[in-house]
Amino acid sequence: MEATTRKVPSQKSSQMAPTSSWGQAVRQWLQTPVDIAVLVYFRIAFGAIMIWEMWRYTDRGWISRYWIEPSFNFTYYGFDWVQPWPGIGMYIHFGVMALLALFILLGLWYRFSTILFFLGFSYIFLLEQAQYLNHFYLIILISFIMIFLPANRAFSVDAWRSGSRFGKLSASRSDWMPGWSLWLLRFQIAVPYFFGGIAKLNGDWLQAQPMEIWLASRTDFPLIGQYFTEKWMVYGISYGGLLLDLLVVPFLLWRKTRPFAFIAALTFHLMNVRLFSIGIFPWFMIAATAVFFDPSWPRQLLKSLGFSKQTEPKPDKISLSKIGFALLASYVLLQILLPLRHYIIPGNVSWTEDGHRFAWHMKLRDKDADITFFITDEAGERWQADSSLHLTARQQRKMSTRPYMVVQYAHFLAAEMAEQGQGEVVVQAEAWVSLNGRSPQQLIDPTVNLAAQPRTIWPVEWVLPLTTPLFPNNP
Repeated sequence: MEATTRKVPSQKSSQMAPTSSWGQAVRQWLQTPVDIAVLVYFRIAFGAIMIWEMWRYTDRGWISRYWIEPSFNFTYYGFDWVQPWPGIGMYIHFGVMALLALFILLGLWYRFSTILFFLGFSYIFLLEQAQYLNHFYLIILISFIMIFLPANRAFSVDAWRSGSRFGKLSASRSDWMPGWSLWLLRFQIAVPYFFGGIAKLNGDWLQAQPMEIWLASRTDFPLIGQYFTEKWMVYGISYGGLLLDLLVVPFLLWRKTRPFAFIAALTFHLMNVRLFSIGIFPWFMIAATAVFFDPSWPRQLLKSLGFSKQTEPKPDKISLSKIGFALLASYVLLQILLPLRHYIIPGNVSWTEDGHRFAWHMKLRDKDADITFFITDEAGERWQADSSLHLTARQQRKMSTRPYMVVQYAHFLAAEMAEQGQGEVVVQAEAWVSLNGRSPQQLIDPTVNLAAQPRTIWPVEWVLPLTTPLFPNNP
């Protein structure tokens, strides 16, 4: 009798199956259609807030102050070629950005407008490191992903024009979007919250610093300001902010806790408006928090107001290619890893600034600094450089605590001396910095010739480690 044989799956294939099926399940879930109404709401809110932001910078004279008046710009590493427009070019640039934001709000030439807005805002961001703002970085990320979101397929000029002679340039109308569009947007809004909370898990914040310093100067805050010098209030606000950042997103996603989470987020952001000068960020996050609600809430709101409209049938799925899924996963992974990079970099991130940017480290440090540059020529003559000749007060303040800006300015001083016929000079800096109320200590090795040190994105040896304790008198 012939023996029967059975093919046994290899160990390798049996190990691969769970991973493959998990990936397929996630991809199927991301293809599930959801109501597009919340994405339309976000498109309108984003466009309106960006118009407001462009107006603020124009109306308050910030365009001239930050990008026209300075004779020197702290460009980002590798982007020295990005320079401000000459003449009135920066005003024109902001005007065009406002127009593009209006087009996004209206859903007019949406794809073209979002691409140009992303490039135009990235240009503004890259002009000056002294102008680094977390919400500017967030706007760049949001405007980038909006290029790929179908936010113009409903309640937009593009959708209205679809089917006309301009149809090839317009979006096909739809009341539904793929699930990945909603969850990518939710993920990007969740990132500043969650990683802002992770960043607060440090010794200074857990000891209510620098919150204690800031609250002591804001006792005029309505109702509760009189308690801002009390330890229980200082610790309550510090730990309350930490818990909100870590928990607000899951609580917003859960229907039972959503109202309480939204009230907490609203209170948090409105307090920030009153306590700190952080621009549009609180208002933007208040508007963005609504993307965690049921995606049909804008449609239901309009229906309750009497603006009812028949919704088209829900499709079975809206496909997401394997390449698209891989790109989506890569982007998500990058946004998770980038804020965590400082954990593998030696030193206190709030002191060295290595890994601080692009990591959602918001309102974690209070620094007082005094920096002096010294130039020594080939003959051995040494003199003090006057940074106010080249830098605005804001640039000087920001530069004094950021080693990567200090070395950039040292290079500028050396180049200026060379242009004046001084030959090769030595540029050194004495920077005394206080972090979160600590006694001042030197940030930079004063013996190092900074003009000979390369600009780099990696940690450098000439930044001295933080050795001053937060509370030196504690047992």
